[in-house]
Amino acid sequence: MATGTEEHGSEAGGLAIHPMDQFIVKPLFGDGPVEWYTVTNVTLWMFIAVLVLIGLFVLATRHRGIIPSRLQSVAELFYGFIHNMVEDVTGHEGARFFPYVMTLFMFIFLANILGLIPMSFTTTSHVAVTAVLALMVFMTVTLVGFFRKGIGFLSMFWVSSAPLALRPVLALIELISYFVRPLSHSIRLGGNLMAGHAVIKVFAGFAGAMGVASVVPIVAIAGIYGLELLVAAVQAYVFTILTCVYLRDAVGEAHH
Repeated sequence: MATGTEEHGSEAGGLAIHPMDQFIVKPLFGDGPVEWYTVTNVTLWMFIAVLVLIGLFVLATRHRGIIPSRLQSVAELFYGFIHNMVEDVTGHEGARFFPYVMTLFMFIFLANILGLIPMSFTTTSHVAVTAVLALMVFMTVTLVGFFRKGIGFLSMFWVSSAPLALRPVLALIELISYFVRPLSHSIRLGGNLMAGHAVIKVFAGFAGAMGVASVVPIVAIAGIYGLELLVAAVQAYVFTILTCVYLRDAVGEAHH
């Protein structure tokens, strides 16, 4: 979240605040156009999130001990929490996907938290990033479902407990719902992160223009910032538990 120098000024006697400027993708080197190969601020903060992830789970646990260090305790806490969630939601068969789900949760969680650092960039506020994560989940679930169940995977769309006349209609609804999953999965994460950061930027703009009275928006910023810390954790959890629910369709028994 870029909360550095606020852009404010007088436009027709009013205050100009640009809360969406913090989400602009910019090249790190030069001022040229952004191509698919351009190293941008998004690339940088995604790389930092990966480095922090490696530091926490590889370096911090390299010398494991019976009496864990603080970082080892944190890593074990995350490990146990996600492992229990995967087993509870997907069952024993889904536990083999724990490394994938764990990596997904930690990347999103760390990207969300890093985005709250002043002058940083919230990569998970961009649908371009969250859509790729959601499509990865969608493709994984679909491929695993067909690999394990073959054509029987399609039975999840046929609600056999419903009256026969309604089954084709319900099958169409289930099919549409299935293909809408990546869209809702990605927009839910990106939209929540973008909205919160934009609100903070707006209040920061007021704080920079109100002088002595800026104590009010500053207090509001502190409150919203605390809420955003909660949102960062909750949205990572929601994205991950939905991934587990979708994986259950692929590895569990079809619902009837």
